[in-house]
Amino acid sequence: MNYFLRKLGFYAVALWAALTVNFAIPRMMPGDPVDILLAKLQQRGGTVTPETREAYALLLGGDDSVPLWQQYLDYLRNLLRGELGVSVSYYPAEVSDVISQSIPWTVVLVGLSTVIAACLGVALGAFAGWRPGTWLDSLVPATTLLAAVPYFWLALLLTYVLARVLGWFPMQGGYDVALTPGWDADFVLSAVRYGFLPALTIVLASVGAWLMGMRNMMVSTLSEDYILTAEAKGLRPGRILRNYAARNAVLPSVAGFAISLGFVVSGSVITEQVFSYPGIGSRLLGAVTNNDYALMQGVFLFITLAVLGANLVVDLLYGLIDPRTRARS
Repeated sequence: MNYFLRKLGFYAVALWAALTVNFAIPRMMPGDPVDILLAKLQQRGGTVTPETREAYALLLGGDDSVPLWQQYLDYLRNLLRGELGVSVSYYPAEVSDVISQSIPWTVVLVGLSTVIAACLGVALGAFAGWRPGTWLDSLVPATTLLAAVPYFWLALLLTYVLARVLGWFPMQGGYDVALTPGWDADFVLSAVRYGFLPALTIVLASVGAWLMGMRNMMVSTLSEDYILTAEAKGLRPGRILRNYAARNAVLPSVAGFAISLGFVVSGSVITEQVFSYPGIGSRLLGAVTNNDYALMQGVFLFITLAVLGANLVVDLLYGLIDPRTRARS
């Protein structure tokens, strides 16, 4: 019980520290979101008066007359109420609305791609490590080469070959704009067709790391005494592979998989930008470009909660699965 309480306390402090950093970093960046919003208003023919500026400053939390500590307390108070502020980039939309519209796209795209890459890489890595030197083991350098290729270059290459030359998939977007978003078959098929290239990019770029990690753990596990004991008992190779070697070698991959799922909500900024995909990564890039403090803080908040939550789940599961973890703590 003390182990779990210590873990919960640690992550509570980590959450507070992350929220504090989340509050401080955007305010250390140059630029003022109020000035950016007023400049956009002027470009559209609006009239900017001192009263207008004061109203927008109060709305966006950019009033210099308010002390920083008061802004920090208001920030924490608004978080508890679920109020993330108003986005400058998508004014007058609420930050929560912008994020809620973008996260489903990112979770489906990056989440499914991460699951596919992890399962495929772990399975191939288990077989490659079980029989070192075979043809499957020779594929490891090719997959690590793909992992070393920059995301944007791989995305542009796939776009050129599969979309521009062969014309199999659309080049950009998340769905056919002629369709109305919904759960009908036409829209879902359109979203799948538009999301195939971004998903393929993520899978190809990340499967090599999963394969290499699992393969190396398998090679190390095969030298353990319990593997030799299982072989000496005359157990079938398939049973040794499943119940002894792969079962123990996969533990680090399970931890890495949980942490990777935590980063799913952050999206793949470069991939989404190349394909103009309407995910959270594109929203984050737009927020940084426009010094949109509220949207940046909202996105960072979701990323922080997801990553801390994933790490907490891993630590608690390890405490349940491996009693030695609790004993060392």
